[in-house]
Amino acid sequence: MDFQTLLPLLAKAAYILAAFQLIMGIKRMSSPVTARRGIELAGIGMLVAVVATFGITGMHNIGWILGALALGIIPAWFKAKSVAMTEMPQQVALYNGMGGGSAAAIGAVELLKFAEAGSAPSMVVLAAAVVGALIGSISLTGSIIAWAKLDGVMDKRFTFGGQQYFNLLVFVVALAFGASLFFDLSVNATIVFFVLALAVGVLMTLPIGGADMPVVISLFNALTGLAVSFEGYVLQNEALIIAGMVVGAAGTLLTQLMAKAMNRPISGVLFSNFGGGGAAQEIKGAQKAIEPDDAASLLYMAEKVIIVPGYGMAVAQAQHKIWELSQQLIKRDKEVKFAIHPVAGRMPGHMNVLLAEAGVPYDLIADMDDINPEFATCDVAIVIGANDVVNPAAKTDKSSPIFGMPILDVVNARQTIVIKRGKGTGFAGIENALFYADNTRMLFADGQEAANKLIAGLKAMDSGGGH
Repeated sequence: MDFQTLLPLLAKAAYILAAFQLIMGIKRMSSPVTARRGIELAGIGMLVAVVATFGITGMHNIGWILGALALGIIPAWFKAKSVAMTEMPQQVALYNGMGGGSAAAIGAVELLKFAEAGSAPSMVVLAAAVVGALIGSISLTGSIIAWAKLDGVMDKRFTFGGQQYFNLLVFVVALAFGASLFFDLSVNATIVFFVLALAVGVLMTLPIGGADMPVVISLFNALTGLAVSFEGYVLQNEALIIAGMVVGAAGTLLTQLMAKAMNRPISGVLFSNFGGGGAAQEIKGAQKAIEPDDAASLLYMAEKVIIVPGYGMAVAQAQHKIWELSQQLIKRDKEVKFAIHPVAGRMPGHMNVLLAEAGVPYDLIADMDDINPEFATCDVAIVIGANDVVNPAAKTDKSSPIFGMPILDVVNARQTIVIKRGKGTGFAGIENALFYADNTRMLFADGQEAANKLIAGLKAMDSGGGH
């Protein structure tokens, strides 16, 4: 067997190895302790797959392959090195969309090739190409809209009368044109099919509010994986099939878990007005402000403190200062924990990433189900940048758009300090009943500024300068 015959076989074996590395990498991402190694392992698997591609192609079109790699790697490398943690959700959405777009591009090339030839190799291959192209196109444009919303380029929601019916009509027409390719595999029909598929991604994401963005990103991630898998079947590429199915399955499970965390079906995310504001019961009373020195006094006397971070902490880049404040409390023999809501922030695991970046030990970070019973024994809860995920109206106000969403039970803490820059509402666009509770005090300040003042206040207590 000569080298040219052996090369494709070696490449396919390398694809299996790459797929195994991807699966093991995702498995390691299930724990914060091993997540970094998991990402590195999956990255090595991707490198193996890319190198193996040269063997699959029989070393043809090397210039095109290298050009494509340079076009993708160089700008992505520099952007990834410079991106701020606050911009990470929109970067994830954008890169996920690129994966869907890549699958759609493969589908486009193959369908146009079939159209020029007048037929596809088989009906199964044609079906895989059409379905993969449809899903990938929706993921591409939907992810771009999600990026625009997260980046502030676009308003959180865009709605009009009869929008869902119009969206359904466009989707049905896209399906009809996709089905027509089985009977008339023409270039024109293929182009119309892609235009409609791309439009579906835009239309379905426009009305979704910012509060649902973590679920939306996860859903498009699942769609991207499925699209890659379908197109992998078209190309008879084992690596794409396996990797796509793994990503699709993982994304689907994550989407279901996040929807469950909001106590809403996925259809409620895609076809409702959640996250864009709504009517709610009027809250009586007023928000009660507190000075930093008084807040420091509460912390100084507390024995147990639970910190609840949210997107506002990311915006303020306050995670390092909050950890410094926590260290000051721990040094004074206070019990400190961090409470994480599954949909806090703008992407799955956003708060965990920020806290890990700041150096917070994993054993101090607790999930919602584990930490909720502890709020009743908590002396002081600190809420920094979180809003909807701590709003007790989700349990008490049936007219609230977030009613039924599981929340962190901060309202049960003996005292609560909420660090906010102003009196604005959260992504759901409603007032937070927690902020008006008798045991809640509002510390109006930037997150970093507030943390610095609280640290200074604690140190002043030690030196006898407090009150």
